[in-house]
Amino acid sequence: MGLRLAAVALRRRVGSGRAGGGIRSDHSSSLDGGVGGVDPGSVGRIAPSRQHCHTIVEPDSTNGGDVLERVEIETFLALTEELHFGRTAERLGLTTGRVSQVIRKLERYIGGALFERTSRTVRLTPVGEQLAGDLAPLVAAMEAALRKAADASRGVTSELRVAFLGEGTAPALLKAVALFGERHPDCRVEVREVQLSNSRASLVDGSIDVLIASYPFDGMASGPALITEKRVLAVGSGHPLAGERSVSVEVLADHPVVQYPEVTSAGFKRDRTPDRTPSGRPIPKGPAGASFSEMLTLVAMGKGVLPVGEHSRLYYPRPDVTYVPLHDARPIERGPVWRAGNTAAHIGEFVRAVADTAKRS
Repeated sequence: MGLRLAAVALRRRVGSGRAGGGIRSDHSSSLDGGVGGVDPGSVGRIAPSRQHCHTIVEPDSTNGGDVLERVEIETFLALTEELHFGRTAERLGLTTGRVSQVIRKLERYIGGALFERTSRTVRLTPVGEQLAGDLAPLVAAMEAALRKAADASRGVTSELRVAFLGEGTAPALLKAVALFGERHPDCRVEVREVQLSNSRASLVDGSIDVLIASYPFDGMASGPALITEKRVLAVGSGHPLAGERSVSVEVLADHPVVQYPEVTSAGFKRDRTPDRTPSGRPIPKGPAGASFSEMLTLVAMGKGVLPVGEHSRLYYPRPDVTYVPLHDARPIERGPVWRAGNTAAHIGEFVRAVADTAKRS
């Protein structure tokens, strides 16, 4: 019903200047595939390619005339935001010539100029401003209706429980949560923090659905990296290495390394606190801490050193701890982690939001 109402309103606004303006909704199009076959990758956007275009506004067939398609509307709205033909083309995956062609066709349909073009600027005409103001909310409403129907068919209408491990992951997580919320407003998202001691247990017992944590995370499915950061070595402020501009991973063989709690995954510990250096030298083990803050306290006390991510400088600044760059260490990746057997639709949609958030960063 909402899609029909939006279509009627669109006919009245756009088609009112043309005899017999009308709407056609082609449910066999590859954009939605029918009510039960929505392509998750296409929901929430209007595909720019010809093969995915819906005809949504057209004059009455008895009067003939051109057909206004979704690509015209999408191109017009994108150009109203970019005010630049090249950027609009890049955004939509079209050529600049194709964008110009589409806009000219739309202007012929309307019967007047929508943009004022000079060699340096592109500006909306009053008619263009009016059309943009009328079209944008209608297109948004139709997209929202499609997303809502797609969510209902895939079960993305319940609650998603996501957690973060470490303060440095929270800002990136919230961006992904915001994008997911825009796409799936009927799915409530609960965000909480977990600790090293209960992160795995929270996933196993189902108290959380998705965790944003460091890779690797043994025995769990993982998505694309949301955060990538360089490694640094946490040392006490009075440690001999504290004054170095950078050090090699090989120095770990010369100093005890503070250990993560026993419950931490084996793969994670092999990555963060390995048994040997890249050249094969054994690395002495220091005491273990129950939490990350406790581990940094052991570092400050001179009980050992600890390889960490460079974001620790920002989120865990301490006057008694210095972070020295590790110039030959691989970067750390953090992203979504979830139980491999949990195939709920809302988890897949959240992972997709994470991937899109990472692309925008």
